[in-house]
Amino acid sequence: MSHVTDTWLFTLLEIMSVVLITLIGFSLLAVIVMYIRDVTQTEQTIRRNYPVVGRFRYAFEHMGEFFRQYFFAMDREELPFNRAERSWVYRAAKNVDSTIAFGSTRDLRPAGSVYFVNCPYPTLGQDAVATSTVTIGEYCRTPYQTNSLINISGMSYGALSIPAVRALSKGAKASGCWMNTGEGGLSPYHLEGGADIVFQIGTAKFGVRDNDGHLSDDKLKEVAAHEQVRMFEIKLSQGAKPGKGGILPGAKVTEEIARIRAINVGEDAISPNRHPDINNSGELLDMIARVREVTGKPVGFKAVIGAYGWLDTLFEAIKERGIESAPDFITIDGADGGTGAAPQSLMDYLGMPLQESLPMVIDMLNRHGLKQRIKVVASGKLITPSGVAWALAVGADFVTSARGFMFSLGCIQALQCNKNTCPTGITTHNKKLQRGLNPQDKSVRVANYVNNMKYEVGIIAHSCGVKEPRQLKRYHARVRQDNGKSIPLDELYPDQSPST
Repeated sequence: MSHVTDTWLFTLLEIMSVVLITLIGFSLLAVIVMYIRDVTQTEQTIRRNYPVVGRFRYAFEHMGEFFRQYFFAMDREELPFNRAERSWVYRAAKNVDSTIAFGSTRDLRPAGSVYFVNCPYPTLGQDAVATSTVTIGEYCRTPYQTNSLINISGMSYGALSIPAVRALSKGAKASGCWMNTGEGGLSPYHLEGGADIVFQIGTAKFGVRDNDGHLSDDKLKEVAAHEQVRMFEIKLSQGAKPGKGGILPGAKVTEEIARIRAINVGEDAISPNRHPDINNSGELLDMIARVREVTGKPVGFKAVIGAYGWLDTLFEAIKERGIESAPDFITIDGADGGTGAAPQSLMDYLGMPLQESLPMVIDMLNRHGLKQRIKVVASGKLITPSGVAWALAVGADFVTSARGFMFSLGCIQALQCNKNTCPTGITTHNKKLQRGLNPQDKSVRVANYVNNMKYEVGIIAHSCGVKEPRQLKRYHARVRQDNGKSIPLDELYPDQSPST
């Protein structure tokens, strides 16, 4: 028996030795091949000067993003969103305890820090009232009424996967917020959950264009026939890339997406950098009037603010034509990036941040006496209650967010939205990567995010002594100055209404 055991043992050792020698041989062969390739190629200096070993540099550079995110960056350091911000969204979406202990990690000393002023006699729970309802498009055949504070910003089907769109649609319906289609057109997945829809008309007119790429009244009527489509938004520019049209890489243009957009499968979908048929304020108002007349529904526009003199021209033109000619809403997008693919030169350097542009536009509307007529939607990195409360205090009527809702779906800020490799299945059409994103489960998280956002914005409002969030005013918040002191927002941005 012992002899048999020894024989099997020796045989196993011989097999293992052969396997080990084979692996070593293949490894040496691979190293030799890599060495030859590295010293003969001329594209990368590091690999040519340090063959094989130099390859680790590129691997470490890639892995550095993940190590900084999970191990080295402090809670408040990261960009575009830090760990503290993401953690709040994750907890809100999971509907778990969002309290913290032992003090805040937020540094209030830097200039520009905003904080709210608590009232000595805050609003009691029994005195709080429901969030007020706002009417958009009072001159339309079909105005839109909603009390929603935070809504889903424009993210196209194409940029997002089918499971992601489904989850957002169902979550929006459950929480009572609206969902913007983005410029990629209306898909069945937007409608599937029953949510209110804002149809975005991008510069390429996807979903509402004729065979020549021009805006089609017939297609507008088809879209407006859906009761869920409540408003239309003409996109002039967006935060990720002001001055450049939408970019959907060809790897993400599936047969269905190509059919919805009326483009070719597998080809990059590059939208014009502006609407060819809108060259001035008059033509913008003409487009708004046309879409509103054809659809009977509220129409507004979305823009990143850089140059701003054109707004005075626009508002003067509205007063000349009559108050009914005004856009029913304006979405102010901050130049703080976004979910879409964009050149870094535009992402980093074009347009004003929302913290500067939002109060400026609201002041301009007040100065022209148009603030009551034109509702303002704020968009730009407002993913936590403090950001939403700030926007409402400054004068916004609504807030929209794209990346906040992506976090609620499980986004880990892998920074791969412009590729087809999103590890969470949100921005990829790879079925294997989509497998972990269950629309039903994630829709609950979307609804939780909205509901917890409304709840905590309400907490801020009640602490300031008002009965509901839309009663927040600029004097409820202060901003720290370079000298270490703070001033109220109403001193930084005085009232510009005609009566003052």
